[in-house]
Amino acid sequence: MIDDFLFRALLGGIGVALVAGPFGSFVVWRRLAYFGDTLAHSALLGVALGFILHINLTLGIIVICQILAILLFVSQRQRQLASDTMLGIFAHGALSLGLVALAFMENVRIDLVAYLFGDILAISNTDLGWIFVGGGLALLGLLLIWKPLLAITIHEDLARVEGIPVDRINWIFLGLIALIVAVMMKVVGMLLVTALLIIPAATARRFATNPEMMALFASIIGCLAVGAGLYGSFQWDTPTGPTIVVSACLIFVTSLVLPKAGS
Repeated sequence: MIDDFLFRALLGGIGVALVAGPFGSFVVWRRLAYFGDTLAHSALLGVALGFILHINLTLGIIVICQILAILLFVSQRQRQLASDTMLGIFAHGALSLGLVALAFMENVRIDLVAYLFGDILAISNTDLGWIFVGGGLALLGLLLIWKPLLAITIHEDLARVEGIPVDRINWIFLGLIALIVAVMMKVVGMLLVTALLIIPAATARRFATNPEMMALFASIIGCLAVGAGLYGSFQWDTPTGPTIVVSACLIFVTSLVLPKAGS
């Protein structure tokens, strides 16, 4: 019989993969990988905020991720600097500020490795609640803006002409991405969170013939990577978060030798 902690890890990993698939598809289409990295780097600042305000650490991470999403949205509209430049400033600034803030908390001891690489085997029922409730709300939000967001992704100027509220949809999407990055942190950690968004979606892109199929395939591939990663970690006593990402990479490499959809 599967142990409780392994069952929770599998359940949490599948929950993250199901959410990451559709969002990862848009991340790939819109070339937002660096944005995911920026949000992930801000996690330590969110942890520090959680300790300062004496609130749940995941909630602290969500708050900081949302603030960074708003800052990115504002900076994109002003267009004083290139987006990748602003993301670099936000990423390293948030990470460094988080480390400095934690250094001042002499009575606080945290496991930095767990935040860097994830600690899926330590997922609790509370964490599962964050993953499924937060992820479910994010998926619902994405479903509501799916068609206009897809139109913006294909051709933003044309979407404006057609009357789609481009700025509002972009702001909502960035906020939803910030939410799921925060809940994904527990599974794969801040250094690997973007990989779980990008790799399954990039793999699915080879076999999908429409956006909805790509989102579905990305979720399925993510679930396979989680299952294989957990099995490999248990068998060979390797770090679980990185093993999940390695499994996703192996699935991607294997897909390269298979014919693309429509070929």
